[in-house]
Amino acid sequence: MPRKLEGKVAVVTGGTSGIGLATAKRFAAEGARVFVTGRRQAELDAAVAAIGPTATGVQADSSKSADLTRLYGRVKADAGRIDVLFANAGGGSMQPLGAITEEQYDDIFGRNVKGVVFTVQQALPLLVDGASVILTGSVTGITGTAAFSLYSASKAAVRNLARSWTLDLKARGIRVNVISPGPVKTPGLVGLAGPEEAQQQGLVDYMASQVPLGRVGDPDEIAKAVTFLASDDASFIAGTELFADGGMAQV
Repeated sequence: MPRKLEGKVAVVTGGTSGIGLATAKRFAAEGARVFVTGRRQAELDAAVAAIGPTATGVQADSSKSADLTRLYGRVKADAGRIDVLFANAGGGSMQPLGAITEEQYDDIFGRNVKGVVFTVQQALPLLVDGASVILTGSVTGITGTAAFSLYSASKAAVRNLARSWTLDLKARGIRVNVISPGPVKTPGLVGLAGPEEAQQQGLVDYMASQVPLGRVGDPDEIAKAVTFLASDDASFIAGTELFADGGMAQV
């Protein structure tokens, strides 16, 4: 059976843990050569080892244009093109209205909006016509979430970027879509509860209670959905938002 991404060149930002790492592994298993980024070299090295011999790691912070320039310079030198771009790097922290700081605003919008904008824009010369671009959204982009307004707003912005860029890039046939996970057991999610294991498990249990399927997701479940959007199986899908949320925002 042919692999879905055989011979493709893929870039995954924020690929050292959670959904990014799971997706990079699945891309590689489906035949892609994968370039992954991370901000910390030790975690990046571990991720490359876990993904396998077709992976290349480039240390980069997606909110910094100079880092993106270095990333794409490496991709151009080593592979010459990009068939699939998964702009996944991002994150956030919780603060209710009244406690939000400028530093928090700059961090969240820098990582989740500015970083996505320039990750995609700087990739344009390397993206082949007909390429697939996937942006990481969130169920919070369409729901209200207490103490999480900045993160939620940043993901709502990502959703509109996909709509607008689909029009900007239609002449090249580049498909831009959003994958919007619900709660997934990743270091980023459990870290919101603090360092204590009991607090982390409490958060996971609470999130599971909000999901119609009665559990949180596994990173590989999201990776499978991203791989679908990256592949030719999704050749007539553009400008859409695919929810992988166990029904959380749907019922």
